[in-house]
Amino acid sequence: MSMAAGLETLNYSFVGTQQAGTFAPVLVGVVGSGNLEVLFEPSAGPSCRFEVQTSARGFGGIWEAVLRDFHARHPLAGVAVSIHDMGATPAVVSLRLAQARAALP
Repeated sequence: MSMAAGLETLNYSFVGTQQAGTFAPVLVGVVGSGNLEVLFEPSAGPSCRFEVQTSARGFGGIWEAVLRDFHARHPLAGVAVSIHDMGATPAVVSLRLAQARAALP
């Protein structure tokens, strides 16, 4: 976890069983008040890595719970997920992650 320029950066990694394979980067959402942007990119290895940059500090436990829940439903491997958040609720985070997952092959 790091904090720079008013943002908190959180990193999580979960070993997956569903290799994503080759795909073009997928971008959903927008960075704006109460919303977030989610970017899925191909990555080497057996894990799904999440990097979260958020303006809402101190919610690491909630982020981890939401991302663990997503990964339990979609155990992706070989994916790097970048999230740029401006105070989205857990429901909006889950929606954007599901939208990005639906765009994968």
